[in-house]
Amino acid sequence: MLSNFKVVLVETSHPGNIGAVARAMKNMRMNQLRLVNPKFFPHADATARASGADDLLRDATIHNTLQSAIADCQIVLGASARDRTISWPSLTARQCADKWVSSAESTQNIALVFGRENSGLKNHELDLCHYLLRIPCNAEYSSLNLAAAVQVVCYELFVASGHEQVSRIGDRGEDPLATAEQMEAFYVHLQQTIADIGFLHPDRSKSIMRRLRRIFNRIQLDTKELDILRGILRFSQNHNTK
Repeated sequence: MLSNFKVVLVETSHPGNIGAVARAMKNMRMNQLRLVNPKFFPHADATARASGADDLLRDATIHNTLQSAIADCQIVLGASARDRTISWPSLTARQCADKWVSSAESTQNIALVFGRENSGLKNHELDLCHYLLRIPCNAEYSSLNLAAAVQVVCYELFVASGHEQVSRIGDRGEDPLATAEQMEAFYVHLQQTIADIGFLHPDRSKSIMRRLRRIFNRIQLDTKELDILRGILRFSQNHNTK
């Protein structure tokens, strides 16, 4: 039931943390581990800390970019303990479990993205996320060990998977949600189009695109909706060149 959840670790510096994460995942019947540019992997420390979860390490996929790691996912959640200048929609680990386990949307691929041990996720990585994933804890000491953070999130998903959801959350119709890869292609197309029509000012391009990402990530476009928007962009570009 939880195989659609993918745990993604970004640039993990200590291999022992990768092993500890694998152990935490296997405790909670989760087995989809993806690694983005780990500093050391495979490594004996990872195997030792996995304590019998060697199969998760063996089957883990390694990616050069976060975009590659989440390309097949329709929902992306980025774990973060820090507040950001531009607000992101936020969910606690329990709210995440309530929303996507045993629900109408439980078949979607969902990425749970965890950042570096010392600095977490960067803003351009959070740009790829639909939600910030929060773990409520002591406001005066909110730093969690990487494996502990993964354990808490996986635990909430595991508990939720043992209870039937009473209500359906939304009806997306027959068209699946757009994947992260499809959304990135759309954002490239969108940026080029609004630059072509003279709307995008070079000095404000990053800020405008970041806010546009917030809008479309909040909506969670399906593939048909995305096709319509890209058709509008193509028409605008063709009209502008005449």
